[in-house]
Amino acid sequence: MSLDEWIEEHAERTPERIAIRFPGRDLSYARFAQLVRRVAAALAREGVDRGGCVGWLGYNSPELLALMFAAARLGAMFMPLNWRLAAPEHRQMLADCPPRVLVVEPAFVGQTDAYRAALEGTRLVAMGDAPSGWTRWEAFLENVDEAALPARAAFDDEPLLVCYTSGSTGKPKGVLHTQRAIAANAESSAAMHDMTADDRILTTLPLFHVGGLNNQTTPALRVGATVVLHPRSDVEPTFDAIERERITLTVLVPAQLEAMMAHPRWTSADLSSLRMITTGSTVVSEKLIRDVHARGIPMAQVYGATETCPIAAYQRREDAARVGSAGRPAKGCELRIVDDYARDVAPGASGEILVRGTNVMRGYWNDRAATDAALVDGWFHTGDVGHFDADGFLWVDGRKKDMIISGSENIYPAEIENVLIESPDIAEASVVGRPDERWGEVVVAVVVRHPGSTIDAGGVLALLEGRIARFKHPKDVVFADALPKTALGKVRKEEVRRFAAQASEAAGNAAQASEAAGNAALNLSNRTTA
Repeated sequence: MSLDEWIEEHAERTPERIAIRFPGRDLSYARFAQLVRRVAAALAREGVDRGGCVGWLGYNSPELLALMFAAARLGAMFMPLNWRLAAPEHRQMLADCPPRVLVVEPAFVGQTDAYRAALEGTRLVAMGDAPSGWTRWEAFLENVDEAALPARAAFDDEPLLVCYTSGSTGKPKGVLHTQRAIAANAESSAAMHDMTADDRILTTLPLFHVGGLNNQTTPALRVGATVVLHPRSDVEPTFDAIERERITLTVLVPAQLEAMMAHPRWTSADLSSLRMITTGSTVVSEKLIRDVHARGIPMAQVYGATETCPIAAYQRREDAARVGSAGRPAKGCELRIVDDYARDVAPGASGEILVRGTNVMRGYWNDRAATDAALVDGWFHTGDVGHFDADGFLWVDGRKKDMIISGSENIYPAEIENVLIESPDIAEASVVGRPDERWGEVVVAVVVRHPGSTIDAGGVLALLEGRIARFKHPKDVVFADALPKTALGKVRKEEVRRFAAQASEAAGNAAQASEAAGNAALNLSNRTTA
């Protein structure tokens, strides 16, 4: 089967049910199925077939989803590009995996046209006005013959989704997911959320990321629910949608939740329709979870990565009280915790998290070496450190590469960060290691104050007294205006490390003087690049 059969099935059974509600228009399952067929026929006319590639550069849109399901119908691949990246980064990805057709929204047509010469062999389609040599979207869909579509084939094991990693530590890698993997992930999500056709799902996260695409959006379309889709994330429209549409489920990353809780409507908005909020990150602040629970909304965690489509473990609604846990292994998914010699460790002991299951990626596009390093005997090595408790629940301690080894002691930054951000004086905190001749590494805390706070380095360190072992205490406290983040709100640790090193060197005595020197050194604005 191919995933577009999900849409066809619901179009037959519940044709008038709204599949996608988007600002200014609604698409019933019947209309969405028709759009998918038209797009598939247009792609086939352009020569897109099994193994071909179709790209999208733009914001969230029903057309984005139609392109993905149309690619599934043809056994082709769909590549949604991260619109937050710069043009040279887009060009690099397009050169790595050249699409036969690239559909571009108006905001990005100009920058794409500037390197059009490098896209020889690609049909460029504009959602708005089309420059010379481009095709308008409406014209692209004209005079298509749905009857000319090739006969259906079983595309379960064909790659469908190409999602590029951020490339924060090197060349971006295209993660390949099969149709079977996306289907398995949808089953996990449906089980996690008790999702039914009666649910109303709010999607505000970017669909170029598996978190926005596959945590709830594709699972909702699998069960025949309604997806309320926003082009971009914004606080006011989020509150409006929850109240107006009586949203039952949504995925919000910590950065989104923090913005909502800082808004005056957090205490007054009618959020009673929400059965659950799902969140995820490498490590989610326990304070954040408790604050959401205090509002009367269960919040469950999901754990995974781009390479796991993304759901590898999850909490159900009844598990939400186990604050800080990432839950149990997802449906059809196996997890192991291993030491540096790939030996399983006992419950309570920390080690690297390994994942195996149908949802795990096929590999990295055109990168055998990276694939072989990440997938060993079918197990994906996440690079995350965690442990199982006695009841089999997963707890994520942090990134393996983020672990600080100071004087032979292993220190996990998340433990310190969770204590710091409980303070009303601290808006954000990131803990990193800095090379040290004596200790190997020393702990450095990079802190963003809440507006109006005057907390100094001594005050920051005092927060840890009696709560964190002394050997884990930062040797340096650096203040910043904001922390650099990914598109989903994860802190870019490599940039924080560079900042901490530069700030400490510039200041001499970072605890007292790094605020001005450090911010000038790295300009840690709230930049989101991937």
